[in-house]
Amino acid sequence: MSPEPPASTPGPGSPPLGAAPRRMGDDGNAVPYCLADSADALASPAWGAAPPPWAPGRREETHTMIDAGSDADAAERTWCLAEVDIFCDLSEKEMAGIAEAAPMKTYHAGEILYSPSQPSEVLFILKKGRVRVFRVSADGRALTTAIITPGTIFGEMVLLGQHMYDNYAEALDDVTVCVMSRTDVNRLLLTDARIAARITEILGRRLADLEQRLSDSVFKTVAQRIATTLDTLTAAQPPTSPLRPGGRHPQIALTHEQLAALAGTSRETCTKVLRDYADHGLIRLARGRITVLDSDRLKDAAG
Repeated sequence: MSPEPPASTPGPGSPPLGAAPRRMGDDGNAVPYCLADSADALASPAWGAAPPPWAPGRREETHTMIDAGSDADAAERTWCLAEVDIFCDLSEKEMAGIAEAAPMKTYHAGEILYSPSQPSEVLFILKKGRVRVFRVSADGRALTTAIITPGTIFGEMVLLGQHMYDNYAEALDDVTVCVMSRTDVNRLLLTDARIAARITEILGRRLADLEQRLSDSVFKTVAQRIATTLDTLTAAQPPTSPLRPGGRHPQIALTHEQLAALAGTSRETCTKVLRDYADHGLIRLARGRITVLDSDRLKDAAG
């Protein structure tokens, strides 16, 4: 299990006591930094661009339960499950039964959905937004193992062979998920051969992706891994509309820190490689966003 320092002592990678930056209050006195203080604090946090999981406020997430209410129609009650691949051919009655057992919850960007310090055997079905699954080493470095996109599942569910181990799950955007317990997964999902087969297919693809990343980490250079990651994220996006301004070029909404964690390198190295690709016209960089200008050349750079 990843170490989690107590609140009174700084975690790995954080500033030593007495040396952390302080935000000035209205009275001119310095006050400790806290993620929940204000939007201004988020713009220039003391922890840097990507607060570690043990940063203040990261353990006080307040997710919101969405209650459809007794007078909501069937479409509203099954909204979370609509268009999710594993439920694509279920009847309205079947969808309603699953929706009743899988309440919707919303999390804001940056909130933690799952952490090793608070383990729970639940299955998340992602409806909206993106979720980053990552782990933290003893010295504070983060490695992203997956970016979960809408329509798929993740979480700790032994029945499905789905494990989080020592991973964290963090909302990259404002996300909406459905949450199912072990009992409901066994009763509603595994007893239906259609759903069980699709879950097996999803887990099989995820395993293949991890094997490919392991191979890339051994045989490819850092620059090639970053290009491969960009190419993979681009291919996973839905087609963009040509009528939307800038829609001709796919965009990836990740920071350099997040992309580095996904490619298995440092933020500094990732930034250097990205700037080189930008200088050669492969990509365009903006704050928290990377636009792919030349997909073919990026594939060549991936090796």
